[in-house]
Amino acid sequence: MENVKEELTKKSKKSKLERRGRIISFSCISIIVLVVLSIFYFVASRGLSTFFVDNVNVFDFLFGTEWNPGQVGSDGQPMVGALPMIVGSFTVTFLSAIIATPFAIGAAVFMVEISPKNGQKILQPVIELLVGIPSVVYGFIGLSVIVPVIRAIFGGTGFGILAGTFVLFVMILPTVTTMTVDVLKAVPRDYREASLALGATRWQTIYKVVLRAAVPGILTAVVFGMARAFGEALAIQMVIGNAALMPTSLVTPASTLTSILTMGIGNTIMGTVENNVLWSLALILLLMSLIFNIIIRLIAKKGAMKK
Repeated sequence: MENVKEELTKKSKKSKLERRGRIISFSCISIIVLVVLSIFYFVASRGLSTFFVDNVNVFDFLFGTEWNPGQVGSDGQPMVGALPMIVGSFTVTFLSAIIATPFAIGAAVFMVEISPKNGQKILQPVIELLVGIPSVVYGFIGLSVIVPVIRAIFGGTGFGILAGTFVLFVMILPTVTTMTVDVLKAVPRDYREASLALGATRWQTIYKVVLRAAVPGILTAVVFGMARAFGEALAIQMVIGNAALMPTSLVTPASTLTSILTMGIGNTIMGTVENNVLWSLALILLLMSLIFNIIIRLIAKKGAMKK
């Protein structure tokens, strides 16, 4: 009797294997969470030193227009106005997203609705090729092609927000297109068949049924592309001009948070004002990445509730 009870209560090999798998999965998740929290703590501790150690006013940092951390202004405070970089980052991000969205939606509609076979044969390899190109190649092409064209048309140096916008447009186009294709494929076939059965044309079905059903997913793709553009560093640094000045037009040299970071972080001493303000810029980038992720989740949640 005791042997039977022992056999029944003894854990099987499968249960032991499942428990081992849970422990491994939990350990991996814990390590990932710990790494993310460590990154947040490290960047925040360095970035906040600007305000708590160097006593820089937060308002002056976020809305000041003069950037020269090694110099002191008339008020006795370091000249660390980050507004030109913030404006430059948001401007190139929004402009590139505005330009890329129609192209991405058009390519996705062609691949999914109009010519699925030929579309995937022609456009899919092109999109995959664009995804695999390194950032430095995009920057070099922008420096060799886009900047001279802008210089010839608009005058000036050719460096500026417009050049950066075109480079980022090409860089985020594959991301937005790929995600939009997946969203359009996820729209139930019943929607299309019901629309056509009611007498709607093919274009009416695409425009008024398929695209409207896919709006939350398309918005998610656009925001994801904006997050990609906001954090781009090398390519944008090569074509924007890297002048820490408030942009007065699209064809004058400007700068972004990432371009100033990549240029200055290796040329400063840890713990100095010049180094701390760069970490403050990195903190802004980190917070913006978090905000983009929150927006993506809210859009996805809203789309799921509608369904």
